[in-house]
Amino acid sequence: MTVKDHSFTDWKNREEIAESMIPMIGRLHRERDVTVLLHSRSLVNKSVVSILKTHRFARQIAGEELSVTDTLPFVQALTTLDLGPSQIDIGRLAEIHQADDRGLSVAEFTAEAVAGATGGNKIDRREPRDVVLYGFGRIGRLVARLLIEKAGSGNGLRLRAIVVRGGGDQDIIKRASLLRRDSIHGQFQGTITVDEAESAIIANGNTIKVIYANDPSEVDYTAYGIDNAILIDNTGKWRDREGLSQHLRPGIDKVVLTAPGKGDVPNIVHGVNHDTIKPDEQILSCASCTTNAIVPPLKAMADEYGVLRGHVETVHSFTNDQNLLDNYHKADRRGRSAPLNMVITETGAASAVAKALPDLKAPITGSSIRVPVPDVSIAILSLRLGRETTREEVLDHLRDVSLTSPLKRQIDFTTAPDAVSSDFIGSRHSSIVDAGATKVDGDNAILYLWYDNEFGYSCQVVRVVQHVTGVEYPTYPAPAV
Repeated sequence: MTVKDHSFTDWKNREEIAESMIPMIGRLHRERDVTVLLHSRSLVNKSVVSILKTHRFARQIAGEELSVTDTLPFVQALTTLDLGPSQIDIGRLAEIHQADDRGLSVAEFTAEAVAGATGGNKIDRREPRDVVLYGFGRIGRLVARLLIEKAGSGNGLRLRAIVVRGGGDQDIIKRASLLRRDSIHGQFQGTITVDEAESAIIANGNTIKVIYANDPSEVDYTAYGIDNAILIDNTGKWRDREGLSQHLRPGIDKVVLTAPGKGDVPNIVHGVNHDTIKPDEQILSCASCTTNAIVPPLKAMADEYGVLRGHVETVHSFTNDQNLLDNYHKADRRGRSAPLNMVITETGAASAVAKALPDLKAPITGSSIRVPVPDVSIAILSLRLGRETTREEVLDHLRDVSLTSPLKRQIDFTTAPDAVSSDFIGSRHSSIVDAGATKVDGDNAILYLWYDNEFGYSCQVVRVVQHVTGVEYPTYPAPAV
């Protein structure tokens, strides 16, 4: 057999193994509310090729690919256990088992590693929690996609309604079409139909009521059977407690803002300060996409090296706030054509650091340039550290943080020498460290942090909502602290 024939045969064998994983992963998700991960990447509802590509990510760890032949036994072992709602990382299980010298079988090791999610230790499955989207723009539609995707188990979060201003003819059909197709993020993964008579969009079996209102005071959500819901305001129209409190109508229990909050509204970056949310807090903010991009790596660096001061320069994709062609805008430069210019503007991300990391006393400054790309931005974080270090040490630290720490859902890591912005469209991490661009000289470090300012941020919003509703299930093996 030639090398070419052997490679093709090996590929077909791995395809067959990945194919056998899909029904097991699906049953674990639907029947037990268990999400199977591979190094923080969900394998639920993934194709054969997607599963194989996700396994290749393991090259970031030891320079070699993790094979489906290594992880299949762990998936099989999970199906034999009395599991409760949880997230289980088979990549980490395989990695830790390989380093374990006790001679335990895969089944024995897996049962021990996930014992906190089995038998008498397992947590109860949560009743579905209603979610309402107020506004249906770029972030609103991506959050909708994520909520629909995560409703597959029948538990957790359930998108019940979207609230929009009244439109013209075929308004609901046009809004459904925007959910179905996206020029940046591609086709919706599933089916969407419209029930005009009931003013509803049905997405993957989820009936989503479309409510038309020009003001929060016009809506009584209980009239639609909605109760104790989380409302996600992605309009940005109200950003302080007084304005957002208008949403606390019958049927709404909490309000989450997808923009930086003002005044005493808590700004939450999941993975960093989400555990500070008070149980009785009804109004909170998910800060900005840039804040979510810089705060997790800033925390990772501060915890390890200390940070004396820093500056962040964001090179940000253009947004709907800008004009396609030169026209009037209340801001000086944002009126100039977004697709044709680099536009210097302000960012509140640096000042928002103090809310998310109150223990960090280092002054952080920031500025921003909008550039002619529709999605994915990069933050250049320049830091004066508390001690001298080397580039290799910093990269090893950030790689480990991205794989094993409590920040592994926020921080990703790439060694690709030819990486460009479009490679990170659809990334579920809030920040991706570009290893090749990282610079360290003594106590000075410069990090280049890619982020999908639309989708990665939307994932952070959903994580915050999962946390405040109690449907953020524990991960096994537990991340290293």
